[in-house]
Amino acid sequence: MPSPPSPHHHPTPTILLLASLSAAAAETATFPIDITKTRLQLRHHSPSPSSALGVAAGIIRTEGFRGLYRGLTPAIARHLFYTPIRIVGYEGLREVAGDGNGGKVGVWGKAGIGGFSGVVAQVVASPADLVKVRLQADGHFASHGLRRRYSGPIDVLNKTIRAEGLRGLWRGLLPNVQRAFLVNMGELTCYDQAKRSVIASGIADDNIYAHTLASIMSGLAATTLSCPADVVKTRMMTQAASEEGGQRYKNSYDCLVKTVRSEGVKALWKGFFPTWARLGPWQFVFWVSYEKLRQLAGISSF
Repeated sequence: MPSPPSPHHHPTPTILLLASLSAAAAETATFPIDITKTRLQLRHHSPSPSSALGVAAGIIRTEGFRGLYRGLTPAIARHLFYTPIRIVGYEGLREVAGDGNGGKVGVWGKAGIGGFSGVVAQVVASPADLVKVRLQADGHFASHGLRRRYSGPIDVLNKTIRAEGLRGLWRGLLPNVQRAFLVNMGELTCYDQAKRSVIASGIADDNIYAHTLASIMSGLAATTLSCPADVVKTRMMTQAASEEGGQRYKNSYDCLVKTVRSEGVKALWKGFFPTWARLGPWQFVFWVSYEKLRQLAGISSF
């Protein structure tokens, strides 16, 4: 019987490819929930339906079923950079910090590694994230009788650069990075620790059952930590410079203060349940497919 592959010498190009494929599958499967969450977060004392089901029904009614997938292309493009970078970064730093040398990295060490990996990945992928969010928000404006601002992803890029300069593609970078730090601190650390605990306690072997339980736990942790930053990020990224140059929010802190002042602290968790409803299935599809692809490729478990 051949010996299992070494857990400390992973072929990076293969892992990058497997992470990209798994992320694309997860993004496609859960994108309708993501656009529902974004539309919920953009509501400011709106008299229209405020429930996730009401928003989703409104999208289908005004934009058709395809409206639930508006912005999918840049979303997948984002994950072709974001997810592989954070996954490879986390595994690499975890090994350097001790796991690869017979040592053991603690929970807080993994939390820092996960957060840092997410930050690096988000800086690279932020322009694609901005394009996705603005396309999603465009449908929200159109449903309120306003003219669409963009015809597609390329149009978003062109108009953003023309109106805001190249730096405009990184608008909302600070809340984006804050969210990425919190999401990955919760997601990667919790999945890693939860899976090991499930296996060590004998609840399940290193199989789909352990991966499913770990993904549910990591989804809840990531949602709880990241939702406030996600609300701020969404509102910052969807405000485009007007012809006079005026904007609703000066910066992330200004957005945070104005949101709490006008809508209350609970507004920072707007879209919590659709976010969790998305992150749960997203994590399940991603981690189960990713772990399976690793197994098929002869690479050890995450």
